[in-house]
Amino acid sequence: MIEVLYFAWVREGVGKAQERVDPPAEVKTVSDLIDWLRHEVLADKAKLRAAIDQRFVPLDAPITGAREVAIFPPVTGG
Repeated sequence: MIEVLYFAWVREGVGKAQERVDPPAEVKTVSDLIDWLRHEVLADKAKLRAAIDQRFVPLDAPITGAREVAIFPPVTGG
């Protein structure tokens, strides 16, 4: 099982802050997971960032062994 966390407008679009999922074996990367989740707000991956177990990762990062995947918009600051 993987705990998927959503932040900011992603959370608002999905309608929840988190969910526990058990993706099938063919879901190997964060990008695959996003596709498998099928939330409309996640359709434009260019507007998304991710972290696995609290470490920033590219969307092509493998999710094997992940306990937590966070999906959020790009963070800006100054």
